[in-house]
Formats: sequence, C-alpha cells, structure tokens
Amino acid sequence: MIQGFKEFIMRGNVVDLAVALVIGVAFAKVVEVVVGSIITPLLNAAGGANASGLGFEILKGNPSTYMDFAAIINALIVFLLTALVVYLAFVVPMNKFNERRHGGLEPAVEVTDEVATLREIRDLLAVRREGNL
Repeated sequence: MIQGFKEFIMRGNVVDLAVALVIGVAFAKVVEVVVGSIITPLLNAAGGANASGLGFEILKGNPSTYMDFAAIINALIVFLLTALVVYLAFVVPMNKFNERRHGGLEPAVEVTDEVATLREIRDLLAVRREGNL
C-alpha cells in the first residue's frame, strides 16, 4: 500500500500539478501586488492627465459602467509571470530530476512471444526476397 502511494506521488505529472497549484496560489498574490503597484500606475498614466485610467465609461458620469483595461492587462501579466516562475522554479527541475532518475531513456517495452515470432517471420521473408532478386 505504501509502495503504491509512493509510485502515485512520484509520477511527474501529479507532482507537477500539485506543486504548480500550491506555489501558483501563493506566488500569485506577490505578483499581483508588484504588478498592481508598478504596472497599474504606468497603464493609468497612458490614459492622460484628465482620464481616470486606461479605460472609459460607457455612460458618462456613471462610474459603475467604467471599463478598466488596466485591470485586464494586469490580470494577464500576473498570470503570465506566475506561470513563468512556477515553470522555471518547479516544473523544469522536476523534469530534470525525472530524466536523471530514468537515465534519460524510455522504459524498455517487453516483447511478447507473438511479436518475437512475427519479427522472425518478417526477417525470414526479407532474406528470401533478397535471394530471389
């Protein structure tokens, strides 16, 4: 039972997913604050001195209809930076670990008796064709 659980946990895709989820959630807040503190003011400044940011109001004088493009751009930047850090800090090292653990080779496929017999027949037919030509 313990061995089966260990094999389940040590699968690359399960570990990658778990690490990405936990670290991604934790790191997303840090990236969100950094982007919100640095990128948002720069994007809002692009709207001009009289604008309230990078966006516009659908109905003039109604702030609830404001379409905030800076927030959309910030969300995309937060997502991309979080994904990049999780990939570089956790997924790449885990893939390298798995590659070293398996010796960089694909696991050997066991050949059944039927496949071995078919290969022998194929080889004999190839020799026979070469002799007739």
